[in-house]
Amino acid sequence: MDTDASKTPSTPIVMLLLWLTGLYLRLTVLVAPPLAPRIADDLNLGQAATGALTTLPILMLAVAGLGASWLISRIGARRTLITALLLVVLSSSARGLGGVPTLFIATAVMGIAIAGIQPALPTLLTEWWPSRIAMGTAIYMNGMLIGEVIGSTLTLPVMLPLAGGDWRLTLLFWSLPALIPALSIRLLSRPSRAFENDTGHWLPDWRRPLVWKLGILLGASGSVFFGVNAYMGTVLEGRGEAELLPLALTLFNTTQIAASLIMFTVGRRWIGHPRPLQMLMLVSLLGLSGFLFLAGWPALTALIPTGLSVGLLLILLVALPPLYTRGNATAALAAGMFAVGAITNFFVPLLGGLVGDWLGAARYSVVPILIYGAVALPLARRLPARSGLSHE
Repeated sequence: MDTDASKTPSTPIVMLLLWLTGLYLRLTVLVAPPLAPRIADDLNLGQAATGALTTLPILMLAVAGLGASWLISRIGARRTLITALLLVVLSSSARGLGGVPTLFIATAVMGIAIAGIQPALPTLLTEWWPSRIAMGTAIYMNGMLIGEVIGSTLTLPVMLPLAGGDWRLTLLFWSLPALIPALSIRLLSRPSRAFENDTGHWLPDWRRPLVWKLGILLGASGSVFFGVNAYMGTVLEGRGEAELLPLALTLFNTTQIAASLIMFTVGRRWIGHPRPLQMLMLVSLLGLSGFLFLAGWPALTALIPTGLSVGLLLILLVALPPLYTRGNATAALAAGMFAVGAITNFFVPLLGGLVGDWLGAARYSVVPILIYGAVALPLARRLPARSGLSHE
């Protein structure tokens, strides 16, 4: 009979599988913004509908994460991950197969599929690489961040010309490679029946403060990231600096990749300790304040520590469920955390936009994000330290 060790892939294979899967946590979502003008012209979409091509999958992450946790408890994290990746291929490709109803139904299903990937990865880490949680998390998060960058930056100059200028074919070309991690996991790893004897419940324990602490902190980090991307253009335009937008977007978003590389060296020391979370949250809020109240190059410079901090925060927080729990309990905690975080990522920046419209100044759109981050900051101090994980 095979032992658990014999079912675990070798270290290089684990690293490969994690990175390839991480690419498709966001890649198919981020190819929509560069294609949005073409899609809108072709299908006669308004501004709200065009924006929903990006925001709808993010909202579905909150809705479908609990279902993914249930599926993991029934068929295991490995099969859930393979199923979710195959569903990404089908749904992301289907966005280009018909008219407006097909586009939005397929977009929603794609979000559901990605919601299946999110809790499956940290759950598999507890099985494949339990001694290297920090490294494993940094690897698949690096894949996710690389996927964000290549999806948003290579779609127009590379993939669209390859597709002959056809946005529908472009979506297909970006979607089909998700078969590679799905098939790689199927061929290079072996199924484990450990989940069949796993007594951890699939539903998050909403009475447990840890679920809410992690979700609120994740939401604070994400709100800064999505809020800055959403309102950067209007803030710069409001103070007559619209020409700085391309540089500002590049400075802010490329720091995410730098954060994932930094985590390879500091992850083992930082993950599971509250103090780095507190420090990074504070730096992100100070940097965001600097961008808001300064101007010109000082404001752009403030985006660098902001982006680095939220990137590091994201990886540190995502690494905590497999550090605190094992098996189905990991999926449940991760699903609860992602649900709270995704809802926050959607509504806090939205509230910021409403406040900005109400007060008639773009810079006020960022104020609710700053307030929310300041309220969430003390929660980092109250997370269990590495030596006290079992007592939370």
